Amino acid sequence: MQGVCYFIKGVIVGLSIAVPVGPIGILCIRRTLTQGRMIGFLSGLGAATADAFYGAIAGFGVTFLSNLLVGNQTGLRLIGGGLLCIIGVRTFLSKPAEQETPTQGETRWGAYLSTSILTLTNPMTIIFFAAVFAGLGVGSDHYLSAGILVSGVFLGSASWWLVLSAFTGLLRGMFNVHRRQWLNRISGLIIIGFGLVAFFSLVR
Repeated sequence: MQGVCYFIKGVIVGLSIAVPVGPIGILCIRRTLTQGRMIGFLSGLGAATADAFYGAIAGFGVTFLSNLLVGNQTGLRLIGGGLLCIIGVRTFLSKPAEQETPTQGETRWGAYLSTSILTLTNPMTIIFFAAVFAGLGVGSDHYLSAGILVSGVFLGSASWWLVLSAFTGLLRGMFNVHRRQWLNRISGLIIIGFGLVAFFSLVR
């Protein structure tokens, strides 16, 4: 029974991380509207995987790796901000095709890996999970409870991306080539903005 409670709490934590709109959310929505539900969902799944990875580091008490990542957060955030700017510029300049081609495996892996890497550039997530786990009474020595909680986090986050991509996919038919062009421009500018915010936060 306690395991079920931990799992449900993990799902809630996963949802609380995924739901707020950020660069991953913008990428998920834009990719769903331009490339389909699968690409949009895989984009979100990459972020869910990275969140679960950081949750596992905090939950299982991998102190060395945690200290290493948090200690190098400035460099990682610089990388993340740079990647966001690059993705934003590419999105802004991309031109929608008149006729869409079937999705290739490389594109699917690219969608998944790009958001995984972006999410991993924010190691402060480890501290968030450590605080949440401590608040729920899960210590680094309670491996079973931590594992259940991390599983719930992944499922909760992945569920949100599935719902978001499925719902957004219903609107895909409304976007012709002209509207997709404007979608690329607006999405690109927003993503670039997130990248610049990451840089300014380091300066501050």
